[in-house]
Amino acid sequence: MESRGHVRADVPEHAAEAAELRARVTRFVRGRVMPCEPVLDAGGPAAAAAMRDLRNRAKEEGLWALPLPMELGGQGLPLSQYAQVAEAEGASDHGPAALGSSPLLDVTMLRRHGNARVRELYLKQVTAGELRTCYAMTEPDVPGTDPRMTGTRATQEADGSWTVTGRKWFTSGAADADLVTVLARTAGAPSDREGLSLLLVPTDSPGFRVVRELPVFGAGGQWEIELDRVTVPADHLIGEQGQALTIAGERLQMGRTLRCLRWLGQAQRAFDLMCERANARVGSRGPLAGHQLVQQHIFESLLALRTTRPLVHEAVSRIDAGLDARTEVGLSKVAAARMLQQVADAAIQIHGSAGLGPDTPLPALFRTGRAARILDGPDELHITSVARRVLRGYQE
Repeated sequence: MESRGHVRADVPEHAAEAAELRARVTRFVRGRVMPCEPVLDAGGPAAAAAMRDLRNRAKEEGLWALPLPMELGGQGLPLSQYAQVAEAEGASDHGPAALGSSPLLDVTMLRRHGNARVRELYLKQVTAGELRTCYAMTEPDVPGTDPRMTGTRATQEADGSWTVTGRKWFTSGAADADLVTVLARTAGAPSDREGLSLLLVPTDSPGFRVVRELPVFGAGGQWEIELDRVTVPADHLIGEQGQALTIAGERLQMGRTLRCLRWLGQAQRAFDLMCERANARVGSRGPLAGHQLVQQHIFESLLALRTTRPLVHEAVSRIDAGLDARTEVGLSKVAAARMLQQVADAAIQIHGSAGLGPDTPLPALFRTGRAARILDGPDELHITSVARRVLRGYQE
């Protein structure tokens, strides 16, 4: 399946083809993306140039936009098959962007719920990497787990357009985005379930402003934005008015599952580094690998990886089949976030002081694991939601 030029990768139909595609993605991420991480993490013009080069190389190697629709310029890999490579792709935070799969959630949402003009204007450019998207849902001083309390307001004008006013935060990639999907209240009052809608806002609109970056444990990428009477065309309403929570629910199920797959890839990366360190580090008593407490770290980390992976792939299977996957996604999200934090922590412990510094990706992997237990819904939300759903089943 090796290819050169702007050639599509064949959709793998057999295990051998799927394994080969995964191997190609693994080589790309390890050989091209990971060496660029210091530059990409730093941001600025050098990071933008490095990302452009990576995207061009991904296209040349036939690895661009694997899960995006073929009619838009992607390669049409179904979710069940994309899941087999998503771990390898997500082993680096920059892998999905470099390989063109990062807009999958936005493309899926706009393709299903955007009107004809929105689809025509944006979808091919988003798939090609020419336009960047982000999603703005949570707000300062509003519980992120309760979107019904959303304060951002969108008022419809006489010509059908919308005027949007509000503030959002922890919006990933907002500073570089061309389009942002905004959750806003178009009817009712905060705490009402009805009356929430989604609007696609071009970021060059007058009144749109990036307020500040919100570093997470010192790492950038999250932003606070403000919309001050931003005018949004009538046809940039996503789905039906008042149906935001239904659309957001679809998006969250797939989004959380994709992140779980990427966390598995990052945990595997930490595990590999841990095992390599245990074998290579030699003291007066021999290699670290010979110490029982080190072996316990290896065992517990492997156990966490091996028990989490089936949970995540069960969620993938249910989503791919169009089934209710809320329980499976909740279990996966909590398990994968905990697992990444656990494995990264063990790898840091075995590296000693070297695991705390800038010479390994372990601090970043640990940071991702810890943040994952809050972002995209805290552990407590998923625990109570899953438990209540399960208990209701015993009442019937």
